[in-house]
Parts: sequence; C-alpha cells; structure tokens
Amino acid sequence: MVYETINTETVYLGKAFDVRRDQVLLPDGKKTSFDVVVHPGAVTLIPVDSDGRILFVRQFRYAVGEELLELPAGTLDEGEEPQVCAHREIREETGMSAGRLKKIGEFFLVPGYSTEFMHIYLAADLKPDPLPGDEDEFITVEAVEQEKIPELISRGILRDAKSLSAIFLAEPYLSHFNLE
Repeated sequence: MVYETINTETVYLGKAFDVRRDQVLLPDGKKTSFDVVVHPGAVTLIPVDSDGRILFVRQFRYAVGEELLELPAGTLDEGEEPQVCAHREIREETGMSAGRLKKIGEFFLVPGYSTEFMHIYLAADLKPDPLPGDEDEFITVEAVEQEKIPELISRGILRDAKSLSAIFLAEPYLSHFNLE
C-alpha cells in the first residue's frame, strides 16, 4: 500500500521534538493530511545491580501531572549512536556506569503519530560513575527486586509504555541474567 507525500511543512520546532504536517495522496486517490511528531529516537535501560535488583527512577512528569516510576531512559542527541546514548543516560539518571550493555530489542513508541524509535538495553556490571543530570529533571533512584515487578505492574505503579515494553522484552534474560 503506497501513501504519496505531496507536501511537507514544519508547523512546530520544539526542544524535545518537532511537528510536521504532511499532505498525502491515499491509495484510493483521496487527499488528506497527517500531523507527525518528529523525534530523534531514544533508549531505555534495564540496569541490573550486583544483587539482581533493577534500578528504576522516580520523577515528576509534567505532561501527566504526576510522579512516575520508570526505567531510566533518554533521547538521542543529533547523530548519536544508541549505545553511546545508553552509556550517557545510565550515568545521568542512576549515577552508575555499565560495564556491559546488551541490546535486547527496539520498537516504535507510538507509530500512529510519532517517528520515535526506542532502543532497549540490559545493563550490568554497574559501578558508581555519575554525570550531571538534565537541569529540568529531579530524579530519585529505586532498586526493585525482580520478583516484585509483576505486582508493581498489576497495582498500576509501573505504567509507562516504554518501561512495560522493556520489561516484557527483558523477561527471557532476567531469570538467568546473562549478557553473553
């Protein structure tokens, strides 16, 4: 099925993303427009400490007006490789560096209206090695035992899409955490 782009215009340039409006010719010959959130992509990390606990971050999310428990994550800088971003973000958000990273999956976050593509990494061999965090982020780190994660999900405590998806992708690795 082919959608032909007739015209594209940028309608918003933002800090975290841009928005473009595409005029499109549909396969049936009709014309329509789509608004697309243009995002550079991001990484989500599943940091596992030496006790097998997963490090989560708790932070206030302005858009939803509440504090959420999430896996550490961050946006790719222009031209940045996902693994480089993962090494930076784990240090900024948890204060730890990862001796080992393993990419375990990737997905589009909301393909109905956004180009954001998420790269998921397991992180192990953690050691203290902080980087300054973003000026607008106030984050606390929480180490959670793996067996408690299903309860956090069922009680609605862990409920952002990237964290839920990453936990699902990591499940085969977490019972016998092995990056080989």
